[in-house]
Amino acid sequence: MTTFGSLTRAAALAGLLFSAIAGVTPAVAAPADVALLQSYIGEWRGRGVLYGASEETVVCRLTLTQGNQDKVNYNGRCALAGTNLSVAGTLAYVEANRRFEAAMTSNATFTGIAVGQKRGSGLIFNLRERDQDEEGKDLNIAAQIQLNPEDIHVTFEVVYVESGDSLRAEVPFSR
Repeated sequence: MTTFGSLTRAAALAGLLFSAIAGVTPAVAAPADVALLQSYIGEWRGRGVLYGASEETVVCRLTLTQGNQDKVNYNGRCALAGTNLSVAGTLAYVEANRRFEAAMTSNATFTGIAVGQKRGSGLIFNLRERDQDEEGKDLNIAAQIQLNPEDIHVTFEVVYVESGDSLRAEVPFSR
């Protein structure tokens, strides 16, 4: 079984926060799309579980603020077993691509762009990436964030390609 080091856990937390929200190119969005993004502005808190070789509690906070033009900026932090992870990014509706996009940078060298789509009265962002851990082992990373009117639910999974070992986090957020 692969042991998950602090950098792998930090990458998992980065994905978790990213999948909890995600620079994006300038956008011109329809008023309803802008209003939907802006409806998430505020303070969010989450507590969930990271499943791997063992279970660990994850505690997160996320702040969304008005950005330039029609964008929403976010900053987040998660704590897990003495490891802190911070992420920052922007959400926007990118008219040129005709879709919602979330971009993120983190202190764990994890970066990415997720594509979002309307689902009911909320948004769902999905991210799929391939990366390597600190030992050069290939990882498949998948994240999903469901932004609902009253809550945000994040699911994140890292799978080691060679061994099949995995690390999965699920964190519900509320205001």
